[in-house]
Order: sequence, then structure tokens, then C-alpha cells
Amino acid sequence: MDDTFDNLLTQLGTGKWNILYILTSSFRFFLSPSQSLSGVYLAPAVAYTCMPSTQHQLVQLAHDSCSYVVNTTSSGTLEKVLCTHWQFHTSVFASSLTSEFQLVCEREYLRATYQSVYMLGTFISPLVSGYLADRFGRKIVLVVSQVVMTSASVMLCAFTTFPALLVCRFIIGCTDLLTHYVLALEVCEPKYRAAVGILTGLPWSLGTMWWGTMAYAIRDWRWLQLTVSLPGLLIFPVLYFLDESPRWLIVRGQRGRARRVLEKAARWNKVTLPPEDHLHHLMTQITGEQKDGTCDGREERVEPVAGRERRGTHRVKTPCGTCLGPKLFSNRGITTITLVMCFVYLATSLVFDGLNLSGELYSDNIFLYLILGGLMEIPGNSLTVPIINRYGRRGPLAACFVLCGVMVLALAFIPTGMWQLVLALAMLGKLFISTAFQIIYVYSNELFPTEVRVQGVETGSAVGQLGAIVVPYISIYMMSKDARGIQGPVIWWLPSAVFGSASVMAAASLLALNETVDQDLPETIAQLVSPARKTTLEEEKCVATSGAACVEGDLR
Repeated sequence: MDDTFDNLLTQLGTGKWNILYILTSSFRFFLSPSQSLSGVYLAPAVAYTCMPSTQHQLVQLAHDSCSYVVNTTSSGTLEKVLCTHWQFHTSVFASSLTSEFQLVCEREYLRATYQSVYMLGTFISPLVSGYLADRFGRKIVLVVSQVVMTSASVMLCAFTTFPALLVCRFIIGCTDLLTHYVLALEVCEPKYRAAVGILTGLPWSLGTMWWGTMAYAIRDWRWLQLTVSLPGLLIFPVLYFLDESPRWLIVRGQRGRARRVLEKAARWNKVTLPPEDHLHHLMTQITGEQKDGTCDGREERVEPVAGRERRGTHRVKTPCGTCLGPKLFSNRGITTITLVMCFVYLATSLVFDGLNLSGELYSDNIFLYLILGGLMEIPGNSLTVPIINRYGRRGPLAACFVLCGVMVLALAFIPTGMWQLVLALAMLGKLFISTAFQIIYVYSNELFPTEVRVQGVETGSAVGQLGAIVVPYISIYMMSKDARGIQGPVIWWLPSAVFGSASVMAAASLLALNETVDQDLPETIAQLVSPARKTTLEEEKCVATSGAACVEGDLR
């Protein structure tokens, strides 16, 4: 019998225990768009008209309503005056951050900042939360983040100063983590892992459509924020019944807790656990590999003599690579995975968030644009499962990147007035990049080993948010058009060129990674070393245990 944890999950099957994790993760994904894409409807472009001062005679109002010319003297001297008060049109939004805090003209960049500060939080927090989840457990990080997110989301609609809103948005961004997703995949039966990894993207798509629909129905930003935040309270009763990841418990050496969790899983799923000695052997094997892959301060190795290793050679203590740097860069295998996945997450976030926030560029109806964008994600989420099961992860992912790049680059050559064609190409790009995003989640969780899985995925996600931090200034501010059709100061094709190029480059970077379809999840970093290094580790184990020279037959 193969002593891997995936085989144990296969024996546990899929039942109420696993499904509870999947539903929890799905609900978190459903609620996420209303917070991560909040700026689309809370700080939109709103038509406005300058309200000049009545102290002087108005001569001319500037076309952008940011200044006006007045006659200040009886001799007819003209003077340019900056506008400080505006009348905002309420035909689309009855109340918004843009109108309440006058985020126009010289303050228009604050619209992009409102969105960008959230992304800044999603960049900073995973760097810490990934370590905390790998160090102290997945569940505690999930519970704390949910408490903070729900509280801050509800409180945001009560603030009356814009700096306080920005601080609150940053806090909400800090709690938008992927820990719930990693936890769901770690307890998922292997044969359903790809399906679950992809299909949990459906709630995000539905949440995007729900966010667009709610914004269409509720045009006051405070009531809208409160309405989409209160459902977060529904998740707390479910969290009580969730257990810590048994994979993580075994890797951390907490065998007693792991056994109790597995016994509960067997009861809920109405199956029988393997014999006690088999469980003990499995846990010993996993924790043994973890010790081989990492070190607490020193690593024992065989000192070569006359160009070869042999029995009786001097064994010395030397610094271990993982002690000199982060675990994600402890050997060539994990370093390659980390660097490539960081860039892939960066490019994907840049394109995905860029298209989500570009309703003012690629459509004349921002409500319809976001709803259609969520709808276009559904085919990618539902049809991707059989494709990646048959053709693997890397090939379909690269194809999605290339096709998205072609569609978005084509937008750079189409005038913005051709709304139907522009919208069609933007939606096709959204289809392919959303499909790529779902594959990435599955692919990255299968590439990183258990002992650093959360840390690896969260680090990739955090680096991806660097792109998401910049996107609002490209899609909302630098290239924004107000309701009167006034173009921003930068060339109009810049966003399409940036998004399309990033997608093509992401496809090329995948050549450095291996395929993971039909492979067991790696448990430790040691399993990612080169074949030559694995042989060396096996020889060292043989020397240490048998006290005799390890020949080819011994290793077998």
C-alpha cells in the first residue's frame, strides 16, 4: 500500500466533512468581489458641473469644469480661478464617494487610490499570513481574518472622512487571504481536487454578477456597502465545525490532533480509517521527510574522501541552505517554482483586475460590463475541469494566456467609439484570463509542498497584487473618461498594450515548470530536489542506519 496522505484521503472519500470546507471556501469567494471591486461602484466617474463663485463676473467655464475665467476688475482684467465646488449629476448614482468627497479634477487620483489601497493590503498581509498559517495553522488564520474583514466592511459605511475610509479599505485588503482555499484543497479527495479547485471559482463569478446587480439596484454608496457586507456574518457558525488541516498537523508533528481530526472525518464520511500501525507509519514517513527537507540549524552530511563517499568517512555539521534564507528559496527546485509562480500571479492579476476595472474604457454601461464579465467567467470555470484533467495544467494555462493576450492587444487598434466590438473583445479576454486564474490556483497548490504550501501560494498572490496596486491608476485615473467623454492625459491604447503584453509573457514563463497532473502532492521541500540529490539523501540514510556501504541493491 502506498503510504501517501493522498491515498489516505482517497480512503476517507468525499462526504460531509470535506464538503463543509469546500462550501466555506466557496462562500468566501462569493463575498470577495463586492469588496475587491468596491471602487467600481463606490468611487465611479460621475458627471459634474463646476459651481463658480458669485463674487466675480463669470466669463468662461473650462471644458473640464475644473476651472473658470472671471472678470475681476472694472477694466476688464481676466483671471483663471480653480473650481472648488461642483454639482454632481444624480441620474446614475444618487450618492457616491466621488460626489460626497469631491474626487474630481485635482483630487481625481483619490478614486484610484481608494481601489489601490485595498490591493496594497492584499500585497502586504499574505507575506505574513502565509508564514503564520504554516507556523500556527490554517484555521486560526482563517477565523481571525474573517472576523476582521466582516467588522471592517460593516464599519466602512459609517465613516465620514476620506482618510478613515482609506485606512479601513487597507485593513479589509489585509484580510482577503487564500487560506480558506488552501485548506479546502488539502482535505479534498485527490480525484476531485482539480474539479474543486476550478469550480470554487464559480462563486467568485456569481459574486461578481451579484455585485453588479446590487449596485444597479442600490445607488447610495453607504447602503450598498452595508448590504453586501452583512452576509459575511453567516460564515461564523460554520467556522465552529471546521478542523485544522490534518496534512499540516502531521507535518508539524502533532500526531494526536491529526488522528482525532481523521477519526472525525471518518465518522462524518461514514468510512473506516486504516489500521493504527499504518497511520503511525504514514505520519512517521511524512515527518521524517520534513526533517530531511528542512533543518533547525545544521545539516549532517558525509564529507567526501578522494572524490567519493564511503563508509567510515568523517561526518560533519554544515550550515543548511534553508537556514541561510527563506524556505521558498532553499533549493533550485523550490526557487524555480517560487520565481515563476510569482511572475505568473503578477501578470494574471494585472490583466484580470485591469479588465474588471476598465468598464469606463471598454463599455458605455458599467453595470452591464461587470455583470457580463462575471458571466464570461462561468464557462471558463465549468469547462476547465475536463480540459486540465485530460491535457494537464501547464498546456491549457499557456494557451489561455496567449489567447487573452491576442484579444486584449487587438483592443489597442480599435477606436473606443466602436463599443460593441470593443466590448466583445474585452469579454473574450476576460473569459481566457479568468480561466487562467482558476488553473493557476490548482497548479500552484500542486507545485508547492505541504510544509510551505500556504506560504508559497500566499507569496505568489502577494506579488500578484503589485500589479493590482498599479492597475487602478491605469484603468481608473490615467486613462479615465468622465461622463462627458473627456479623455485622460495618456495615450488611449496604453492599458490594452500593457495587459496584452503581460499575458503573452506569462505564457512564455511556464516553460520552466513541470506538469503536475496525476501526481501526488509533494509533502516536503526535499521531494523537489534533483534526482542526483535524492540519491545522495538515500545513501546518507543507508549509511546512518545500516552502517555498511550502500550499493545499488541496498538502495532498492
